[in-house]
Amino acid sequence: KVRTIKEIWITDKNGQIEFVYCGDGFLQHMVRILTGTLLEVGRGDKEPEEIDMIFESRERAKAGFLVPAKGLFLDSVEYN
Repeated sequence: KVRTIKEIWITDKNGQIEFVYCGDGFLQHMVRILTGTLLEVGRGDKEPEEIDMIFESRERAKAGFLVPAKGLFLDSVEYN
C-alpha cells in the first residue's frame, strides 16, 4: 500500500508539541511511528538525514518508537 503525506505541521501549544498530518490515507500505526521518529530527531537521537534511509530500508525496526495513542484523534476527512 502507498500512502502520501502531503503536509506535516508541528507546533508548540502551551508547552505541548502538536503534530498535524495531512495525507491521502494512513496505514495502521503510521502516524504514531512517524511521530515517534520525528520526536527522536528533535531530541537528537536520530539525524534528520536518516529519515530517507529509514523509508528506503522498509525496516520498521529502524524507525522511531510507537507513541501512545493517547491524544491522537482524527480531526477531519475530505473527499475529492
